[in-house]
Amino acid sequence: MNILITGGAGFVGSNLANHYLKSGHEVTIFDNLSRMNVEKNLDWLKKTHKNMKFIKGDVRNFDSVKNVCKDKDFIFHLAAQVAVTTSVSKPKEDFDINALGTFNVLEASRVCNTNPTIIYTSTNKVYGNKVNEIPTTEKSTRYEFNDLKFKNGIPENFPTDADEHTPYGCSKYVGDLYMRDFYKIFGLKTVTFRMSCIYGPRQFGNEDQGWVAHFIISTFFNKPLTIYGDGKQVRDILFVDDLVNAFELACNNIKKTKGKVYNIGGGVNNTISIIELLSFLKKLNLNTKFIFDDWRFGDQKVYISDIKSAQEFGWGPSISTFDGIKKLFEWVQENKKLF
Repeated sequence: MNILITGGAGFVGSNLANHYLKSGHEVTIFDNLSRMNVEKNLDWLKKTHKNMKFIKGDVRNFDSVKNVCKDKDFIFHLAAQVAVTTSVSKPKEDFDINALGTFNVLEASRVCNTNPTIIYTSTNKVYGNKVNEIPTTEKSTRYEFNDLKFKNGIPENFPTDADEHTPYGCSKYVGDLYMRDFYKIFGLKTVTFRMSCIYGPRQFGNEDQGWVAHFIISTFFNKPLTIYGDGKQVRDILFVDDLVNAFELACNNIKKTKGKVYNIGGGVNNTISIIELLSFLKKLNLNTKFIFDDWRFGDQKVYISDIKSAQEFGWGPSISTFDGIKKLFEWVQENKKLF
């Protein structure tokens, strides 16, 4: 297979590239290397796989995207602006990367000669602040939905009201909509993953994105952290190997998955709050230094993805929350020089 991964030097992209390169496929990474530390992932891939192809480019440039999409069988569109805070401070940049960039990938795929399968990584943020209207109960270490309608999490048919989004949610949702329209109108084989928190090796998390890795890395290196809100916020989290498996299964079952949208996350069985994460880190002999600050705009007390729909292509998480956290901690411990 001839595979293109936009944003392929990033955390998810490098893990996905490694998987397909180990399987003997031809992989091209297209990345502008704008995110901090992604060069380290690219260097790792180059050393590990001599046959990897890398093209430095930007999804905002249509001609570059058109050239790199030629002759590809599978396109994983991962390139994105990923921070809510950045979308608020730089909304045009956020739109250009996420909305225009996704349109460019679709249009380039439409006019190329291979009718590729396209997997797009959207976000649970498309559900917006409506999630905060669901009643919650406060427990000692976490918030929980108290509406039984959402006992398995937020389903794909949850409202995506445009007036309830951050700019990031808006720009990603534009891509979400275009993916489905290009399937309906032009017959492109598109699949959209609305993803929850993904974590694992090769992730250099920061305060705005990759919170599980950010907490582990900061604690390991004895750096103080800021907890916005009260730390009882709950998310479902998914280890990156399970996400890579979801990509592969969705492609292998494209007759079932094309044109569809799936929530991809840890689901109801893989949830954790900030306080619970800190408690687990203590069991790994890591003591976190932190202060509390005000809640951040758009933060959700609880977000859990209902992932039942993905069962139709044979997928579900296999790595538990605490096994995954331990694996990420061990990777940080073994790769101290990268930090």
